[in-house]
Amino acid sequence: MKYKLLVLDVDGTLLNNKKEISPRTQAALLKVQQMGVHIVLASGRPTNGVMPIAEKLELNHYGGYILSYNGGQIINVQTGELLFEKRIDPEWIPYFEKKAKKNDFAIFTYHKDFILTDKPDNKYVIQEANLNNMQVIGVDNFAEAVDFPPCKCMLASDDEESLVGLENHWKKRLDGVLDAFRSEPYFLEVVPQFINKGNTLGVLMTKLSVLPEEVIAIGDGVCDVTMLQLAGVGIAMGNADDSVKACVDKTTLTNEEEGVAFAVERAILAEIRPTEVPLDQLNMRARHALMGNLGIQYTYASEDRVEATMPVDERTRQPFGILHGGATLALAETVAGLGSMILAKPDEIVVGMQVSGNHMSSAHEGDTVRAVGTIIHKGRSSHVWNVDVFTSTDKLVSSIRVVNSILKKK
Repeated sequence: MKYKLLVLDVDGTLLNNKKEISPRTQAALLKVQQMGVHIVLASGRPTNGVMPIAEKLELNHYGGYILSYNGGQIINVQTGELLFEKRIDPEWIPYFEKKAKKNDFAIFTYHKDFILTDKPDNKYVIQEANLNNMQVIGVDNFAEAVDFPPCKCMLASDDEESLVGLENHWKKRLDGVLDAFRSEPYFLEVVPQFINKGNTLGVLMTKLSVLPEEVIAIGDGVCDVTMLQLAGVGIAMGNADDSVKACVDKTTLTNEEEGVAFAVERAILAEIRPTEVPLDQLNMRARHALMGNLGIQYTYASEDRVEATMPVDERTRQPFGILHGGATLALAETVAGLGSMILAKPDEIVVGMQVSGNHMSSAHEGDTVRAVGTIIHKGRSSHVWNVDVFTSTDKLVSSIRVVNSILKKK
């Protein structure tokens, strides 16, 4: 594949205004991962707030990553391993709390699955807790309660003018030690120096030996600019600020118009060629799915032909030691499914509609059968495949017809 990493901002990019992933976007991102591209979710949210989204996109199965706290942490979702982390020295917390109290700002930070704050009733603190499904714990002495090095510290207020004033002051006062910036009109964030999405993405790329030209990044906010500029292809959402759009070469649709799906379908999925389909990765990732449980392995794929093998063993045989007809049909559907997925357009999904077969002879336990699927009809709404299954000595076991329905993503 030309690309190895797809880096996505979360709020305002991947998620629509209801904080949901659309079915079309989810289908496109699952297909991208099946083709060997790893997804990185880069967000200002804490890790706990990103993990449910990562699991919905099956990053735990496909080897994706979370870049949380605007770059404060990198998590390997598949293994749970912490690959990178940078935190704030807790000795700074009393100073932050003093400034917050002076301006009547709420101050809070994240720890494990809860938020610590001096103003638990603040609407922005409650909003942040709900967004990340975290508990709010109010404390009288914030600096004393934060007895750990936080990934970042947040101040919240409706007084944007005062937040801007403190931001400008801290850019000078904290220079060389910490970075301060406003992520929203009502939020002022403090993070360790040099922590941003671009720098931390660079750390991950180095660990994975990935080059910039092998990365696509999509985002909508000012906090995304560093990663958009680092990626070989940086794409701004249609709802992004003009200042963000000015930093990239491409702009997609808005998050309400499924801009991520639109961009991915054209930048990645439309460029996939059958010879580039990573069969070894498909086989590895399907080891816990039906085909993995039956021992099915893809061995060849082109635009009009797909092949796979399946062992005749305790998983696929009848009690009498010969190949089970149901397992044979499952093999045929697996072969035809990949074939139709290769042929389908980027904005289409494949659903099995009908399978029927004739069993001519038997294959015995200990043998490995080979399925050869060839397309005999490629219509706009359906594909028809013929799948012949042979023994290791090329004896025809079954001839199966599979019909797949081709649907537009919604």
